Amino acid sequence: MKILIADDDPQILRALRITLGARGYDIVTAQDGTAALNAAIEHHPDLVMLDLGMPRLDGLGVIAGLRGWTQVPILVVSGRSGAADKVDALDAGADDYVTKPFSIDELLARIRALTRRVPSTDDEPVVVFGSITVDLSAKSVRREADGNRAAIRLTPTEWRILEVLLRNPGRLVTRQTLLTDIWGPHHNTDSGYLRLYLAQLRKKLETDPSQPRYFLTEAGMGYRFDPDPHTEAHTGAHG
Repeated sequence: MKILIADDDPQILRALRITLGARGYDIVTAQDGTAALNAAIEHHPDLVMLDLGMPRLDGLGVIAGLRGWTQVPILVVSGRSGAADKVDALDAGADDYVTKPFSIDELLARIRALTRRVPSTDDEPVVVFGSITVDLSAKSVRREADGNRAAIRLTPTEWRILEVLLRNPGRLVTRQTLLTDIWGPHHNTDSGYLRLYLAQLRKKLETDPSQPRYFLTEAGMGYRFDPDPHTEAHTGAHG
């Protein structure tokens, strides 16, 4: 598997090249954001690891540039530990975030988790509920009303939460599961993030966000996607 590592610290690049190379990974490196984008185009890596504070083009710019043409998993490895930096990176399209300094065991675990998410087939389902159609392969969401179709734009984080719920129809997905899958194992108690994004999803996908029919809160436990609701409204909208 080929990994592109973008960081302006030559010592980190050298250490990761040796450490990951010894474990069988094919490593490509870049020391600034522009070089990272060029390397991604040339080498088509299976995973991109990048720092946020790089010259010429910062990490958020690299993420935006990559997401314009590829869904390659992106792992941010940064010394910035603030919640706002993490949310910005994840919303821009990053898949995970590791704060420096990090243990190599944690880094390897994150790499394995991200590469397991790479789709193995294009035969992904289309999920329909109410007036909403979600194509998991095309990563598109549409609303149909009066014979018209309108695309609904989701942020990368909203999409990842939606995808987890849709792939578990009728089943409880715990808050810890969602937080760990979206933000990593060190954020499994940050339920405020989850409430915010669920509220945004309901605004975009529910007819009445204050009385959701499809994206339900199980108080104190998590969330459930109900593809075939039997009543017009459910309680627990604000959890």
